Amino acid sequence: MKRTNISTGTTWEPIIGYSRAVRVGDTIHVSGTTATGADGKLVGVGDAYAQTVQTLRNIESALHMAGARLEDVVRTRMFVANIAEWEKVGRAHGEIFGKIRPATAMVQVGGMVSPEMLVEIEAEAIVTSRPPSKPRAVKRETRARHRRKL
Repeated sequence: MKRTNISTGTTWEPIIGYSRAVRVGDTIHVSGTTATGADGKLVGVGDAYAQTVQTLRNIESALHMAGARLEDVVRTRMFVANIAEWEKVGRAHGEIFGKIRPATAMVQVGGMVSPEMLVEIEAEAIVTSRPPSKPRAVKRETRARHRRKL
């Protein structure tokens, strides 16, 4: 099976030696993702809910780059700096995944790369939907026969 590494171009990917996501066949693994905005700065400092929302947007973006959608997610893992914030993190996760309902876990960890980071989330997806196929070209003689029947 073909392996595709998805990069977002951050300076940390080559230094640490990871990809934002890896796709092998129909399976996509999204690395631990935080609430980093497009400008490289943390979104929602001090707000676990806002960080979770941004983190899930970042995961959605990685999934799209890998040819998947949120609906393809089968598992998430939520790592939180303070388990007392579980309701805020859970609410944001539920707003995104409430109808999809992947398997999940939420655990408290000792800390993140930056003390301002409150949430990190991993995701796994299996692409089950296929884009609609292109209509096949119809030969001219087939069209002519069809018109004669009408």
